[in-house]
Amino acid sequence: MTVIVTPSGQVCGATITGVDLTAPLDAADVAAIRAAWLEHHVLAFPRQAMSDDDLERFTLAFGPFGDDPFIAPIAGREHVIEIRRNAGETAPLFAENWHSDWSFQARPPQGTCLFGVAIPPHGGDTLFADQHAALDAMPADLCGRLEGQLAVHSARGGYAPSGMYGDVDQQTDRSMDIRPSESAMATQLHPIIRDHPETGRAGVFGCIGYIIGIDGMPDEQARELLFELYQWQTRDEFVHRHEWEPDMLVMWDNRSVLHKATGGYDGHERVLHRTTIGAG
Repeated sequence: MTVIVTPSGQVCGATITGVDLTAPLDAADVAAIRAAWLEHHVLAFPRQAMSDDDLERFTLAFGPFGDDPFIAPIAGREHVIEIRRNAGETAPLFAENWHSDWSFQARPPQGTCLFGVAIPPHGGDTLFADQHAALDAMPADLCGRLEGQLAVHSARGGYAPSGMYGDVDQQTDRSMDIRPSESAMATQLHPIIRDHPETGRAGVFGCIGYIIGIDGMPDEQARELLFELYQWQTRDEFVHRHEWEPDMLVMWDNRSVLHKATGGYDGHERVLHRTTIGAG
């Protein structure tokens, strides 16, 4: 088989065909997919009727499994979590804020793989914001104020007992098995502007939400700067909109893009299975 890469025509993203993900990949295919991933940051593989075994095998072709805190894995699996919303669910939409997965970890994951199990007939697109493009076009004044700064990352706003998915959320009809914890209060420092560890291309890492402050900067000043950054890094010209299909796998590079969920499918079930590609 020959890996065929078709760019999305948007700021990032590409579709990959000519490969069967229900079978083991050879070294040449892995290398071709990884090269496309590093160039386009978000890859979509349509018409792949993958099992969870296939999903895990594909993930391990690109790195070790990452650690997925605060969300229980599906029954019988250690590394597959389910992103689920039932047809009649009324809990707030999961992951509707911009973020880079698990950026609060000491060694955040390289990437995320998400497979479409049950896809609604409309809505539920995933948005991706290219953080290399955002930095390339960033005004010099804003870039100068961010250069050399260390962001304080934490999961507290989402997964602490007082967070968005904490004790209050546990009283809703949320279908996902989210498990808030005091461990979400921990913090981790990462540069706001940093070079991609494989390509060397500079980009912005993370955004306000998992970023709760800037090391050594007064809180109010840090919030103002982080909000200014957020307004810039999520501008429409940096955003790729991905439309899902059943049996589609999407992998994205958390070192290069932010992402967020969207709604618009009330009354329809939406189920995806997810694995994390850990730090290399």
